Amino acid sequence: MATIDLTPLYRSTIGFDRMASILDAAMRADTSTGYPPYNIEALEENRYQISLAVAGFDEKELELEVERGVLTVRGRKTDEEGKQYLHKGIAFRSFERKFNLADYVQVEGANLKNGLLVVELRKVIPEQMKARRIPIGEAGLRTIEASDANQTNLANQDKQAAA
Repeated sequence: MATIDLTPLYRSTIGFDRMASILDAAMRADTSTGYPPYNIEALEENRYQISLAVAGFDEKELELEVERGVLTVRGRKTDEEGKQYLHKGIAFRSFERKFNLADYVQVEGANLKNGLLVVELRKVIPEQMKARRIPIGEAGLRTIEASDANQTNLANQDKQAAA
């Protein structure tokens, strides 16, 4: 029986919490298309950056979309009509790249400079999901002194007599 080593997948999932979907996508992935090449960097604990090499594309030909936790980057090269090439060795092909975003990861912005499309990501965890410390013995509990107990009993007896 063959053994599958998943260690490389674990290394490439910084900031990604949904391991099952990543494994599923890896099993179905078409590895023949590697265009455009990209890097994913962890800048800080909750900040990430995706850089895509999109030389030859301008901002009008690129589109970014986030839907249901998936960032899609599309490039559509417009036809340059009226040009007559003696040799055309530079291929400008359309592309579509999809990135599964981890829970609570938001796209903060993107810019295009020197043929690199840089997409800034930030993981924003809601306050109710963050870990918090709960002090022991400070949840509003108090010790009733003997004099307090007597006053409480007297107050309860007065309420019952008035009723």
